[in-house]
Amino acid sequence: MSTKKGFVGDKFASSKSSQPARLLAGGLSGFVVGVAFQLQQAALLEHLHYALAATAALVGIGLLLRLAPRHSPGLPGVVLTFALTFVLSAAVGFGITGLRAVSFAATTIDPALEGQDIDVTGQVAAMPQSGEDGVRFRFAVASAHLKGEAVRLPPQIYLGWYSGFGLRPTQPAPVPAPGADGDPEPPEFSLELQRQPQPLRAGDFWQMTVRLKAPHGNSNPHGFDYELWLWEQGIQATGYVRTGKSDTPPKKLPNLAQTWAKPVERARQYVREAIFARVENRQLAGVIAALVVGDQNAIERTDWDVFRATGVAHLMSISGLHITMFAWAASLLTGWIWRRSASVSPALCHALPASSAGAWGGLLLATLYALFSGWGVPAQRTIWMLATVVIIRQSGRQWPWPYVWLLAMAVVVAVDPWALLQAGFWLSFVAVGVLFASGSSGGNGVQKDDAINSGAISPRFKRAVGQNDAENRPVSRFLGASASALGVNLLKTLREQWVITLALTPLSLLLFNQVSVIGLLANAVAIPWVTLVVTPLAMLGALWSPVWDAAALSVSLLTMLLQRLASFSWASISVAAAPLWCAAFGVLGGVLLVMRLPLHMRLLGIPFLLPVLLWQPERPVAGQFEILGADIGQGNALIIRTASHSMVYDTGPKFSRESDAGNRVLVPLLRAMGEKIDLLMLSHRDLDHIGGARAVLAMQPQARLVSSIEDGHELQAVRKSGRCIAGQSWAWDGIDFEILHPQAADYGSAAKSNAMSCVLRISNGVTTALLAGDLEAAQELRLVANTESATKLKADFLLMPHHGSKTSSTGPFLDAVQPHFALAQAGYRNRFNHPVASVLQRYADRRIQVVKSPACGAATWRSAQASVVVCHRLQEKRYWHHQSEPHPDGR
Repeated sequence: MSTKKGFVGDKFASSKSSQPARLLAGGLSGFVVGVAFQLQQAALLEHLHYALAATAALVGIGLLLRLAPRHSPGLPGVVLTFALTFVLSAAVGFGITGLRAVSFAATTIDPALEGQDIDVTGQVAAMPQSGEDGVRFRFAVASAHLKGEAVRLPPQIYLGWYSGFGLRPTQPAPVPAPGADGDPEPPEFSLELQRQPQPLRAGDFWQMTVRLKAPHGNSNPHGFDYELWLWEQGIQATGYVRTGKSDTPPKKLPNLAQTWAKPVERARQYVREAIFARVENRQLAGVIAALVVGDQNAIERTDWDVFRATGVAHLMSISGLHITMFAWAASLLTGWIWRRSASVSPALCHALPASSAGAWGGLLLATLYALFSGWGVPAQRTIWMLATVVIIRQSGRQWPWPYVWLLAMAVVVAVDPWALLQAGFWLSFVAVGVLFASGSSGGNGVQKDDAINSGAISPRFKRAVGQNDAENRPVSRFLGASASALGVNLLKTLREQWVITLALTPLSLLLFNQVSVIGLLANAVAIPWVTLVVTPLAMLGALWSPVWDAAALSVSLLTMLLQRLASFSWASISVAAAPLWCAAFGVLGGVLLVMRLPLHMRLLGIPFLLPVLLWQPERPVAGQFEILGADIGQGNALIIRTASHSMVYDTGPKFSRESDAGNRVLVPLLRAMGEKIDLLMLSHRDLDHIGGARAVLAMQPQARLVSSIEDGHELQAVRKSGRCIAGQSWAWDGIDFEILHPQAADYGSAAKSNAMSCVLRISNGVTTALLAGDLEAAQELRLVANTESATKLKADFLLMPHHGSKTSSTGPFLDAVQPHFALAQAGYRNRFNHPVASVLQRYADRRIQVVKSPACGAATWRSAQASVVVCHRLQEKRYWHHQSEPHPDGR
């Protein structure tokens, strides 16, 4: 084979040409690090700064390539060459990513247009997502007018058209990515918005009135970054269709282009509708739709819970695994057809070997499959990774696996820099790297199949199944080599599954704070069943719909087994979120355990796993306490911790019949904090305070429930509640807890639910916090008038009564409390305008600092540092995060 002098792919093993290898390694790793560094910026630089950085670095790389010696220099030269290449490539990655970010940020919505009724004309850009309360869809804006004048909107917006579920949530959420919790939640809307959404199809042109706002999501420790998700999807505004009595009805516009516009999306929507029309059981139909067209929102939350508990969630959406397996099957089929074509046209095989035809055919068909599945970000990453591997393999070069792995990562990062912040990216690449390093996938052309060469399979068995080394080269199953013997592939697949499960457990614990103990067994059944039975049947149903009945039966059999496995109390384990250094040690330990090393060296991996498994977050010392006000939109939800006890005060709103702040925010947050709560206190029965109670109680079976809800309330059937009555008190770790309201006589009266709010005082004798629920003016004045309770009202930290409603926070009450901080838990641009201006003025007149959750995110106040409130949104701020207003104390 002819080669070019100095090309890194031909002479990696040659010491005389190791310089190009060092340049490649330094360049690829530096580029990825430079991109990662840019993603840590809290604010973007000027466009010119990024352009200068990238241009200067590219010029430097050109000079380095021209002047670098072709022979191997001494150690100082090696270090210098690698360092220069690394730094220059990092500057390229930093600059190019910054330029892309600045360009996209320029399309953001003008703040003056938020909350306005805007007439827009445009096209439904993708298959709409139907839900119980309406439909959500991407809308490509062609024109927009406000009061008859043209205005500029982002090119693509994310809209909801709601049928009037009857709730009043405060912010939208995305269609869940693989592994995300729950269903999308609608933005705020009024009860008069009752018009049923009209049928929408991808490619249709519509004229409608919408109300928009900037992307704004909840900001909580270890929580889902909704604003990053929107940024990566290319969306710079969210909102809903106005369909009130005074609004112009949405109108579908006749357009000849609709007959051919968005053909892939229209086909996906047609297939999804056909699936639900054929399969009566919506749960089973949802899984089939997810596997065929990538509609993950079609899977119900209860099913997602089972899939996660058993570790098979990755199989129930079109992920990298599905596309890779599809590419492998497509490459085998293409190669088989190509070989058979030799009898008809021998010139074909002479022009292009069957193995190459299989590789390119598999890649092409996998790309078409990814497009039909919606071309989601995980699918795109997989296609770019597979394309990189195919190009290298078909070039005839034999690259060591670290270079292939690093090059594939750099390609994916170049296409989608923000993938570096996604859990799926790291799970995919760490899994591939572990397989390479452990010998499960060879050396990408350097080593032979590890299971064969290591003697794990006897020569007699290999001869019996006709196995030969040529058929066992790395990634041969995808790259078009002959199908290996069934027994060998089965053994190899089981070993690979064990290797991945063991090695990725520490990383999964870091990313999700949960791992399935039963996952190895569940995947041993689910992977072949979903790959070889469910998915083929689901896809064949698109050609002949009766096959979907068989697909539904196969899904039903699998879910019955998974539900049984998930029912075990030990099916999954949860641990507190560990810092990055713990995760690094944990992944290293997992890799050591699965590598082909002597046993005593592999056992060294066990100590590296311990920090991840045993890590516990720092707790307040005895005599001190901490309050974390979770960012849950319009509602209350606080976590109170002492040295050895914890409680939750309210659980936030309910967004839909299957989605609430409990399963979206509190359950993941409590899991990441490693909390087992002793007490759940629900201040009163309003839905924005008890919406997440069921999810929290299900996660915390040991927790005692205390509230002011009536005896006949539906939550009483979940867990019997004790009443909160003024005068009740208890002590934890030197911290006194006391209920100041309501009085025992208030129960049984016709008082409003707000009037029954449980008011909780927490104090260590030096600093005090007061949690007031939705207390209103009459009850506030009653507390002030009561001599006994009035002396206990003074506090350093106040949960602002009723989110800052004009019916609360009276002057006498604030004069009695005299807080330094007041936390207003309210939704961004909520329809009540909480906290209202007149109330904020009362706080300002008394020099009380108001902390608003839309600007602060999760707010943490500690008795040991009573003069500081730590805002998660500001601590973890990135340039794609929306900041509605500055924090009062500048933090």
